[in-house]
Amino acid sequence: MNTAFPIKEGVVGFDAPGAGKPCKTWYKVVGSLDSATPPLITLHGGPGAGHEYITSLTDLHEKHGIPVIFYDQIGCGRSTHLQEKMGDASFWTMDLFLAELDNLVDHLQLRSRGFSVLGQSWGGVLVGLYAARQPAGLRKAIIASGPASIPLYVQGCNSLLAQLPPDVRETLEDCDRRGDHESERFEKAAAVFYARHVCRLDPFPDEIQAAFKNLKEDPTSYLTIQGPSEFVIVGSIKDWEGGSAAHNIQVPTLLLNGRYDEVTDLCMQPWFDKIPRVKWVTLENASHMGHFEDRERFMQTCGAFLLSG
Repeated sequence: MNTAFPIKEGVVGFDAPGAGKPCKTWYKVVGSLDSATPPLITLHGGPGAGHEYITSLTDLHEKHGIPVIFYDQIGCGRSTHLQEKMGDASFWTMDLFLAELDNLVDHLQLRSRGFSVLGQSWGGVLVGLYAARQPAGLRKAIIASGPASIPLYVQGCNSLLAQLPPDVRETLEDCDRRGDHESERFEKAAAVFYARHVCRLDPFPDEIQAAFKNLKEDPTSYLTIQGPSEFVIVGSIKDWEGGSAAHNIQVPTLLLNGRYDEVTDLCMQPWFDKIPRVKWVTLENASHMGHFEDRERFMQTCGAFLLSG
């Protein structure tokens, strides 16, 4: 990575309600927060995937001069882990993650200078909800492959699953019936879906492989909130409808998803229908990881949006 620009790492204490122990959030700032350009806070997916797989967003600083802030959400990476909270849906709430984001914003003193947010996948879900609360200092929002509705997300995934080769589809259906989501048989069949609709690069970039490693090492938040895979949603988020509050998003908002994305147009549409100041770009050469699969267009689109008046 080019290190001709400043990079600062740090941790901030976070009083996580119900954690029962002190918590901290690890973060990294690429560029200077004294820049005249408002910084971009990035929210990774999973939950629990960690920041590594979105570090390609450093391009936004290299090419457009936008300071970029990465952080590991609570429960993963270099932030506090809480494996003792497995299955505790009363702890792993969206309010928890939004409080963590607000805590970071205040720690970095961004309210007065202003900031933007970009969320990818689960991070996009959080960004939609966060922007709808109209936090002080927020300038712009980017929702990258973040569904507005989990029931519509599942509906879209089911249509994609139906297009898989019959033997793969039958294996996944059989494993699902038996509750088998950890066997080599299930993982091999699921990999066919992932290669089509999560990341179409072969092999996966190291940064994306790091996300799967994080999820394997500590799946606490992922299993509690989502479920055992990208298309088996049985966790606490399964009935979530974020589009219902989208009309409250007052800042300019950019939507991005890929032509082959597991986050289909069906579950992005409510954002587009209800956010007052919104633009939607579909990346023709991408699935769920457009920031790698169609990197140049992704960065150009985001950079132009963030720097526009």
